[in-house]
Order: sequence, then structure tokens, then C-alpha cells
Amino acid sequence: MTSSVSTAAAPVRAGWAVAAALAIVYVVWGSTYLGIRFALEGGFPPLLAVSGSRFVVAGAVLFAFLRWRGVAAPTRAHWKNLAVMGALLLLVGNGGVVLAEETVSSGLAAVAVASVPLWMGLFGAMRGQHPSHGEWLGIVVGFAGVVWLNAGGSLTATPTGLVLLLIAPIAWAYGSVWSRGRELPSPFMAAAAQMLLAGFMLMAAGLLRGERFDSDWTVQGALAVGYLAVFGSIIAFTAYVWLLHNVRSVLAGSYAYVNPVIAVALGAWLANERFSAGEFGAMAVILAGVVIITLAKARRSA
Repeated sequence: MTSSVSTAAAPVRAGWAVAAALAIVYVVWGSTYLGIRFALEGGFPPLLAVSGSRFVVAGAVLFAFLRWRGVAAPTRAHWKNLAVMGALLLLVGNGGVVLAEETVSSGLAAVAVASVPLWMGLFGAMRGQHPSHGEWLGIVVGFAGVVWLNAGGSLTATPTGLVLLLIAPIAWAYGSVWSRGRELPSPFMAAAAQMLLAGFMLMAAGLLRGERFDSDWTVQGALAVGYLAVFGSIIAFTAYVWLLHNVRSVLAGSYAYVNPVIAVALGAWLANERFSAGEFGAMAVILAGVVIITLAKARRSA
């Protein structure tokens, strides 16, 4: 009797764990765009503090914890691959988004980043991973939304933001595709080491850009940076890695079309961000493309 109860309870517990992990990834990663805006408005330099220092802190904490738990440190070959990944995903990808948010709303930044699965599909095809007809349809639909968004008034009025929001998702997608099949440590150690390396790269880029820490910062800005480091870089990423090992990749990757909706809603609610009908239309088309790709991949792997 006892064994049957415990066996029946296991899927329930697993179901709650999956739901909790998805909620964390959806809400926390969706809210990081607004967190970046609050950190910038709070007087913190973009690359030096909002990205760089928080990744160094988060990476160091996670790295130390994993070593304490006995997880093997990366090898020399691992470090080389992690440096490339860190440069593409976090230095150019995340750093580009943070710089873009100096002139672009958090909601629009999130919508632009939603194009990552489209670029991943295109880079995958270039590497011989041929998409299905459904995936190609999603790529075409999604890119139509990207063109629509980038031709709209808000991004056209901020050319620097426009360029950054084109480059950032391309770098993130290429880094993700490039990493497949590479020699890497365990997922959590890879994340910790990547954050450490990229954090120092970002801080160096910030110093070269002329950024400096000063005393003219607000409590709201400091809380935002802390939130990004603890919740965005450690808790949500840990939940995402757990999902990758416990659910199908299609479900784990569903954050790509949930995060922008949450980011837009939070931006409108807490920061009075406003969006035109055209921008909402472009967002809908981009998300439709991502959903089509996701469903096509689900059918292909079924």
C-alpha cells in the first residue's frame, strides 16, 4: 500500500517541479528586461555593472558552490570553448541588449530577442541540420515580423538600438548552435565558468568604453542589479538547466515566446511603456513564427 502511494505521488511531485521551474523561467527571465532598464536608470554603467559585475559575482558564487560539491573544474579545452560561448552569448548577446536599452524600451528589446529561435533555425540549416517544411514556414513568418519590427517608428528613430537588437540575437543564436557537439564540462559548471569569463570581458569592454563606477546611483538601481545577479543569472538559469534535463527541449524552450509577452506587460504596468499597433502586430508575427517552429520540432521528434 505504501509503495503504491509513493509511486503515484512521484509524478505529482515531478509535475509540480516542472510547473515551478517553468514559472521561474517565464517570469524571471521575462522581468530581466525591465530590471535592466531600472538598473540603467539607477545610475549603473551598462557593461561594467549591469552586465559585467553581476555575471562575475553570479559566476563566482555558482563556481565556488559547484567546486565545494565536488564538481570537476573545466579543463584547458573546456575553457577555450567556454570563452567563445561567453563572448557570443553574453558579451555580444546580453551586452548588446543592455546597451540597446539605453535608447529602446524593455518590451521592444524582449520582442527583438524573441527572434533567437529563428536565427538558430537558419544557422542550423547552414550547418546541415535541415529544417522541416513546418520549421521553414516558421522561420519565414518570424523573419517577416523581425523586418516589420525593425522598420517601425520606435526602432528606426534609434539607429544604435536598431543595430544592437539585430546583432545581439544573432550572436546568441550562433553561439548556441556553435556550442553543439563541443567539448564542455557539466551544464552547471559550464554556466558558471561562462558567466565568469564573459563577466570579465564585459567589464573590460565597459572600461574601454569609458564607463566608470560613481556614487550617483539609486537604491532602486542597486536592487535591480542584485535581482539580475541572483534571480536572473543564478536561480532562473539553474531552473532552465534543470528543465533541459527533465523535460523535452521544446517545452524548455517555450520561454522564447512567453518572455516577450511578460516583458511587454511589465513594461506597460511598471514603467509606463507604450507600444503602437504596428509594434504589437510585429510582436504577434514574430511569436507566431516561433510557435510554428516549436510545434514543427515537436511533431518531428514525436
